[in-house]
Amino acid sequence: MAAEKYAIGIDLGTTFSCAGVWKNDRVEIIPNDMGERTTPSYAAFTPEEKLVGRAAYNQCAANPTNTVFSVKRLIGRHFSEEVVQKDLQQWPFTVVQKGQDRPAVQVTFKGETKDFYPEEISAMILQKMKVISEDYLGCEVKEAVVTVPAYFNDAQRLATKNAGEIAGLKVLRVVNEPTAAAMAYGLEKKMNKEQKVLIFDFGGGTLDCTVLSLDEGIFEVKATSGDTHLGGEDIDNILTRFFAQEFKRKHKFDLFQNQRALRRLRTACERMKRNLSTASTADIQIDALYEGIDFQSKMTRARFEELCGDIFKRCFMPVEQVLRDGGFQKHEIDEIVLVGGSTRIPKLQSMMRDYFGKEPNKSIHPDEAVAYGAAIQAAIITGQATGAAAECLLLDVTPLSLGVESVGGVMAVLVPRNSTIPSEAKKTFSTNRDNQSEVTIKVYEGERHKVADNSFLGEFKLDNIPPMPRAKPKIEVSFALDASGILTVSAKELSSTSGGNSITITSKDRLSEAEIKRMLAMADEFAEMDKLAKEVLEWRNGLETYAFNIKNKIEEKEVKELITDDERKRLEEAVANALDFVDEGSNNLDEIKAKQKEIEAVNNGIMARIYNAISEKRANEEPPMSQQQGEGGEQQQQQQQPQQPTYENDDID
Repeated sequence: MAAEKYAIGIDLGTTFSCAGVWKNDRVEIIPNDMGERTTPSYAAFTPEEKLVGRAAYNQCAANPTNTVFSVKRLIGRHFSEEVVQKDLQQWPFTVVQKGQDRPAVQVTFKGETKDFYPEEISAMILQKMKVISEDYLGCEVKEAVVTVPAYFNDAQRLATKNAGEIAGLKVLRVVNEPTAAAMAYGLEKKMNKEQKVLIFDFGGGTLDCTVLSLDEGIFEVKATSGDTHLGGEDIDNILTRFFAQEFKRKHKFDLFQNQRALRRLRTACERMKRNLSTASTADIQIDALYEGIDFQSKMTRARFEELCGDIFKRCFMPVEQVLRDGGFQKHEIDEIVLVGGSTRIPKLQSMMRDYFGKEPNKSIHPDEAVAYGAAIQAAIITGQATGAAAECLLLDVTPLSLGVESVGGVMAVLVPRNSTIPSEAKKTFSTNRDNQSEVTIKVYEGERHKVADNSFLGEFKLDNIPPMPRAKPKIEVSFALDASGILTVSAKELSSTSGGNSITITSKDRLSEAEIKRMLAMADEFAEMDKLAKEVLEWRNGLETYAFNIKNKIEEKEVKELITDDERKRLEEAVANALDFVDEGSNNLDEIKAKQKEIEAVNNGIMARIYNAISEKRANEEPPMSQQQGEGGEQQQQQQQPQQPTYENDDID
């Protein structure tokens, strides 16, 4: 029987990631090796190994400069961008500027300084989700649908897709997070008429707001807006700064000069934020935060809401924008669906209630909805979906306008924002000089009139244009936007016989094919290292368990009676040597296996003699079988006689 084949859906989040799979005619959210349904989007580097997920998160306070998180805020961006520079002031790890203004995370790994691009760190997280899924499903996973914020631009989408490839996954489609959440919401919902649904997705690092039309399995996105740099982490930053200032005021020490103390404070602030979602007051208590000083404080929900007031106001800018873009009035929205962990904040819920005049819908799990929808989409693409899911049709949109530079540096838009994808568009241009033999086509993304104010995606040259007067040649530029929102541009001169030219947009900050291959090779190397580290750990734990079993065995009564002083001494020495070796933490697999054989050789010879002696002793203590039958024959016969029934009352004859 052929092994089953699954395609998974992955919500690659800023702070947490989640995976789901279509199995047994429904979506199952995949738990990680700790039994948790979400996994921290953290990667850590130590002198011995690389850690990803919960293991990386748990040691971040002890190893802050080599623990990487929030890499989603870096992917597809330039180092010099203002938002990146602001983040650098908050992060304990180092981000350096590489060629073509690309950011890279710099860590110390196994005693060496290493630079990793954001795609590589994201690939480590995706690979962790892949391994978790393979352990759960019992088979290899090669395909996935990966989600991104709806307002991610072309560079960020392609970088995310590259991360999937580096992780060893074929990315079937890049799906917008609010669209995936809408599929989770609308799949099993019975609707008598078309519904207009607003998805408000406020996660750890990004905010998306999307209006969809839901009607009999058709999910049509009408408009989308968002902020790719606004999330729960910004609230954590505000709280961390607030309490760091309080500590400095009280104790005259600046916590921003100590990354370990700052990380412990940040973790406590995250916990406080969550507690304030259910309580009106929350405490913060950290023992020996800095220089042996204990820190205690508290915050009321009212104070919290005042501190984060600007964040909450910013959340409503995309809401107003998406209603304008879609041409909707507030009362036309049938449901407001809240997605993302940060939507648990009561203030946000009350602001949504006041703005729309109706209670927000909290029927779907805010942490799992996006992965749930991605799993549905993966099942649809691979033909595994059944029932209502098989009938679903997803019509998404592009978040930003796409165009080329025309005369005077003006943006000539070919694909307006909120255009349904996949889509194609063509536009004819001409030359501005006589006998011009080539033109450079520059591609931009954004909403401003001048290309200088928009995001540059890439450029290419169209040459071999026949000599003609200016404005005579007809140059047709074609844009093709695939279902993942990734752009391919082509151009040709219509009056000539030359084949034209085309590119998949690869701007100067993107990864080249050679770089992707290098990262794939490095990812494979890391996978082998992870496999070896796991094997080393299993053998080392096995050796420790074996040694303790011997230690307990020689204290058992029967063994104590038969073991000689010399044998006991040899076993105790072997156990002590093995446990000392384990405490040294050797990562040399051959040495561990040799130590295992060494203690087994001592134990097996001694225990074989003792077990034989125990068997002989037990045999001598049991009487012969004939004697057992002789002594018990009469009793046995009595037992074989049929017994008369007895009664409770003696007077019954």
